[in-house]
Amino acid sequence: TKRLNVNYQDSDGFSALHHAALTGTTELLAALLEAQASVDIRDSNGMRPLHYAAWQGKAESVLMLLRSGASVNSTSQDGHIPLHLAAQYGHFEVSEMLLQHQSNPCLVNKAKKTPLDLACEFGRAKVVQLLLNSNMVVALLEGERKEPTDSAFTTPLHLAARNGHKDVIRLLLKAGIDINKTTKSGTALHEAALYGKTEVVRLLLDAGVDVNIRNTYNQTALDIVNQFTTSHASRDIKQLLRDATGILQVRALKDHWNLHDPTALNIRAGDVITVRI
Repeated sequence: TKRLNVNYQDSDGFSALHHAALTGTTELLAALLEAQASVDIRDSNGMRPLHYAAWQGKAESVLMLLRSGASVNSTSQDGHIPLHLAAQYGHFEVSEMLLQHQSNPCLVNKAKKTPLDLACEFGRAKVVQLLLNSNMVVALLEGERKEPTDSAFTTPLHLAARNGHKDVIRLLLKAGIDINKTTKSGTALHEAALYGKTEVVRLLLDAGVDVNIRNTYNQTALDIVNQFTTSHASRDIKQLLRDATGILQVRALKDHWNLHDPTALNIRAGDVITVRI
């Protein structure tokens, strides 16, 4: 009644509507919207009230903001749309609601990740399945909006493998993702080996991943794990990979030296030699 500025923003760019969306206070949210609060007002990080409601998993608030005309694909300074945040934090109901309101699951943030990437990275299996059920599943799995030569390029499978999310990996494989898709770092097997995820290595090998693929540094997954410090996980992974590649490491019992043959393998007693069977 005193004509207060309903869209007043503090030093962080927060309006009253931002606060209401963050706390999930639907009565306050309704009152502010009725008083003509700007539904798409941005804070200093480019976040809108819908971003905060999605981040917190406040389904009622999300629905109220969407019905008031909030932009479902608006981006923050980090390139996040509300679906990125809902997917990362595993908010199934909110993710479903955003998709029903035409949120685009193929949009990438500044880190070149889609909502599916984030759901896979953080092991949000229910949200992963939801996104895989969308009509954009082929584009999501193939990363159509990404450039494979980009150093930031990754796939949902790589992210799930790196973080040890076996249930997510099974969903991706069932959906038809290319198990041998390579980035600069290699395949998902390279990632699992590098990060010591023994059970993921076993799962990928059982699913038929090619153990002989090399990354841009000409390393196989076994080459990478051979550089590990001696931990229990790396020992197990080494054995799994050796079994899969038919490689045997042997120690020379005596010197073998042939100066007359330039192609001869010169070996000293005690040298460890890798033999491919």
